[in-house]
Amino acid sequence: MAGEFACSTGSDGKFYFSLKAANGEIILSSQGYADKGGRDNGIESVRKNGGDAGNFRKEVAKDGRFFFNLVAGNGQVIGKSQMYKTESGRDNGIESVGKNAAGASVVDE
Repeated sequence: MAGEFACSTGSDGKFYFSLKAANGEIILSSQGYADKGGRDNGIESVRKNGGDAGNFRKEVAKDGRFFFNLVAGNGQVIGKSQMYKTESGRDNGIESVGKNAAGASVVDE
C-alpha cells in the first residue's frame, strides 16, 4: 500500500493536507491554504521536492524534540513533520516522505 495525501478543511475555513505513510501515520502536515488550488499546488510541491534530502531542514524544538520542515526552492516551508523523540526517528521521517510522496494518492477526508 502506498502513502496518501489526506485533504481536509479546517475550522478556520482553510484547506490542508497531510502526507500519510502506508501504515496511516502522518509524516508531514501542510500550512493552511486559502483555496483548494493552493493546497493542490502544495501537494505537487511535496512530490517535486520530497525526494531531495537537501530540501529538508532538520530542527530541534525548545523542549529538545526533533522535527523537520520540507522547503521549496524559494525557501518557503511546504510542510512540517510531527515531533520525534530522537534524531534517528526524525531522519526516518524524512526518508519516509521521499518514499511515499511521489506515488501517493490524494484523498478527501
